[in-house]
Amino acid sequence: MPTLAFQMPDRGGGPTGPRIRVGRPSRRVRTLLMTLGVLAVLGMVFTMFAGFWTDWLWYRSVDYSSVFTTTLSTKIGLFVVFGLLMAVSVGFNIWLAHRLRPPLSAMSMEQQNLDRYRMGIAPYKKWLLLGITALVGLIAGASASSQWRTWLMWVNGVSFGQKDPQFNLDVSFYAFDLPWYRFLLGFGFAAAILGLIAAALTHYLYGGLRITSPGARATAAATGHLSVLLGIFVALKAIAYWLDRYGLAVKSSDFKATDSWTGLRYVDANAYLPAKTILFCIAVICALLFFATLWRRTWQLPVIGFGLMVLSAILIGGLYPAIVQKFQVQPNEQAKEAPYVEKNLAATREAYGIDDSQVTEYPGVAETKDQAKLRDDVANAASIRIMDPNIVSPTFQQLQQIRNYYAFPTNLDVDRYAKDGKEQDTVIGLRELNYAGIPKRNWINDHFRYTHGYGVVAAEGTSADAGGRPAFTESDLPSKGDLGTYEQRVYYGERTTTYSIVGGPQKEIDYSDDSGEKTYSYKGDSGVNLDNPMNRAAYAVAFGEPQILYSGAIGEGSRILYNRTPKERVEAIAPWLTIDGDAYPAVIDGRIQWIVDAYTTTNGYPYASRTTLGDTTADSLTATNDQRAVVAQQNQVNYIRNSVKATVDAYSGEVKLYQWDTQDPVLKTWMKAFPDTVEPRSEISRDLMDHLRYPQDLFKVQRELLTRYHVKDANTFLSGSEVWQVPDDPTNKTGETVPPYYLSMRMPDQDQQVFSLTTTFTPNGRDNLSAFMAVNADPGTGDYGKIRILKLPTSTTVSGPKQVQSQFNSQQDIAETIRLLRGGDSEVEYGNLLTVPLDGGLLYVEPVYVRGGGLKYPLLRKVLVTYGGQTAFEDTLEQALDKVFGGEGTPVEPPADEGQDEGTDEGTTPPPSTQQPSTVQEALNDAQKAFEAGQEALKNNDWEAYGRAQEDLEGALRRAEEAQSGGAGGARSSPRATPGASPGSNS
Repeated sequence: MPTLAFQMPDRGGGPTGPRIRVGRPSRRVRTLLMTLGVLAVLGMVFTMFAGFWTDWLWYRSVDYSSVFTTTLSTKIGLFVVFGLLMAVSVGFNIWLAHRLRPPLSAMSMEQQNLDRYRMGIAPYKKWLLLGITALVGLIAGASASSQWRTWLMWVNGVSFGQKDPQFNLDVSFYAFDLPWYRFLLGFGFAAAILGLIAAALTHYLYGGLRITSPGARATAAATGHLSVLLGIFVALKAIAYWLDRYGLAVKSSDFKATDSWTGLRYVDANAYLPAKTILFCIAVICALLFFATLWRRTWQLPVIGFGLMVLSAILIGGLYPAIVQKFQVQPNEQAKEAPYVEKNLAATREAYGIDDSQVTEYPGVAETKDQAKLRDDVANAASIRIMDPNIVSPTFQQLQQIRNYYAFPTNLDVDRYAKDGKEQDTVIGLRELNYAGIPKRNWINDHFRYTHGYGVVAAEGTSADAGGRPAFTESDLPSKGDLGTYEQRVYYGERTTTYSIVGGPQKEIDYSDDSGEKTYSYKGDSGVNLDNPMNRAAYAVAFGEPQILYSGAIGEGSRILYNRTPKERVEAIAPWLTIDGDAYPAVIDGRIQWIVDAYTTTNGYPYASRTTLGDTTADSLTATNDQRAVVAQQNQVNYIRNSVKATVDAYSGEVKLYQWDTQDPVLKTWMKAFPDTVEPRSEISRDLMDHLRYPQDLFKVQRELLTRYHVKDANTFLSGSEVWQVPDDPTNKTGETVPPYYLSMRMPDQDQQVFSLTTTFTPNGRDNLSAFMAVNADPGTGDYGKIRILKLPTSTTVSGPKQVQSQFNSQQDIAETIRLLRGGDSEVEYGNLLTVPLDGGLLYVEPVYVRGGGLKYPLLRKVLVTYGGQTAFEDTLEQALDKVFGGEGTPVEPPADEGQDEGTDEGTTPPPSTQQPSTVQEALNDAQKAFEAGQEALKNNDWEAYGRAQEDLEGALRRAEEAQSGGAGGARSSPRATPGASPGSNS
């Protein structure tokens, strides 16, 4: 029987059916709908324009328009280039597949069903092609534009001048080049896969590919086309295998010696590396076999080659390294891994700037028996700060707030200021605007009248007045004191999180004094001018506040201030920097300047172990104050430098970036990308230099790394015997690590005190002290940034912070005194537990504050001191030191079992005498009465009676101590509380 061939309808078009007339809407309705549609489009366009325009105006107002234009042009360029590439790639493959369609299709139910779709899309083929290509182009362009940092680092990258130990390539290849190559590879894979899918669907729709039709499953044209695309995909896989070889140097993996190991290990160098090379060769051959189908028109060989490549990847890339690890590494891991651990140790210490850390053995016990000499040496050892900036903010608030619409930050700052020609540690805070305290909240008050804070408040860090209040060196409103004359208005600060409109017809509230309320009109040139109606309309849309457009409070000279916190201003101006969590104010050259430390980072330093900034920089302060959190561009990093010091003027908002680390190649790269944005280090004034300090977040990153990387020997590192930990803060219950503390102190090898940042270490899982660490935080000295670690012997037990706190807790008379201090509704708060090296031993000092009765702010009431087994709990630091070094302190024995957590187990301290003379109880009863009288005086605001009650309380406590001394074998003791207990509870 002859074969009948039926020609299917032309797949380029199709018959049209009869037209059905449908009722059309009226002309008025059509006009209305068209008008609404145009207005909606214009509204969306203007909304997008408003965001763009306000950003441009803001960057221009701070004189960093080049940052905006460079960032924007880079994003647009990447969007256009890679969007077009993806659109062309997908569109070309669809067009080519359509052009290679067979003229006739086989007679089958499959093809008959497809004919319906072919005829349905025939009239819209061009529009469908444009729509698909536009969609994939937009998605690809948006993805590529987010890689603007990667592009700028690649095109502007400078050499590190250091080579990795495995491939002998400059570190810049891994930090700047490899990330860009990986992006290009990922883009290539996406283009190949999308092109393959689009081509396969088109071939199937037009009969080039058949699933159920008789005959060949694919035409020769379709076979060749798809084979080329598969060949491109496999070729890209070959490139990926090659790049994976270098990626091993920056690959993170689990390793028992460290939580986050980066770099090659034995199995990487001896199994994965040769495996990647072999797989690269196999992938190249497989790609060539796919390309050969253009001539052979068969998939047999390429499919076999692809199968072999997959099998090789499983056997060579997976099974072989597992065998090497199991049978070569594990039986002798120490010897096999040691050479690679040494590379990791060296790279990690270099990448985090801890390679020059000085580790010194320290006995931990006093070498001098002359107590009088030790007492004299304390003044040379440290300027002990008893004003805790994290405790006394409420005291500043109550005594110096003046008006409810002012407030101080939760955590104050520590700086250095000269008094009587001598530099001293100073606790400082700004009286910033507190929006919650504005008497009447409305739009005018919130944004026009209450616009700024006023003045600096500062206090000596090492002393308090007779009432336990801070000894202010700058106070009142307007502020006056040791800081001289300066611009006191604070328009930019940590609490100014909303916009203000200043300089126009509406006057601002400046401050209030005995003569009444003072008004002011902003005279600076900060912010964006609102004279222009288009600017007003743009901000009305951007801020969602239509009143900006028509309010009469805005007129000639009006300027809008926003992005007002120091950290967000620096982050916006330098989006390539990571910002330290603690910006701090200083009075410099007659202006209040916020000083912001900023970092350059990368996660591409070969062999350097990675750390997570968010976790590493967390401590007991960030747990209660999220404003102290680091602003990280990259959370996972393995290289960090404090490369930039930035300042933000509290009045004008002016931002200046200063190059601090002149050798940092990452900063040099960004300075090439954004020229003229960072000023040279030589531009830092002498006055500014006096207030710069070593940044806390960098210190916290470094101390976390030094818990493991203080050792230089690979075998010790692998054994884990020298692993330390940062102890939890013993003065609160957050469960977070103790924060580092600033204070002026002298390490054993230093001639004089320097402003330092300090911390302690304990053994992993134990509470006794392992080491004390301090970094020179004063840029005015020659060895700024030098890390010194005093390592205590493992053969003896030296109490750590938690054990010292527990030893304080275990003193019965101290606990009794604290119970009295907690009487009524008073609360006891514990300040920073400072550690100071002194003559081979360690001096611990902790201030104790009381919030008493109607006073809702803490006052310094007692100071705890312990040294060499002697403990004192006195009204002042001097009294406590005199008592400890006069041999009259309470003797404290070290814990019997250094593995105990709380230090309160049997053997921790000698049991107190259970037999007390009746005079002790009588004295304590008198103390209780005096305390209650003081609380009653506070409620009545009778300060004279309160002073008498305090004198009676001190006298009663002194009699109790004397009676205790006489009835307990002459061992005098001093009161101390239970810092671990929650405030308000009885011991």
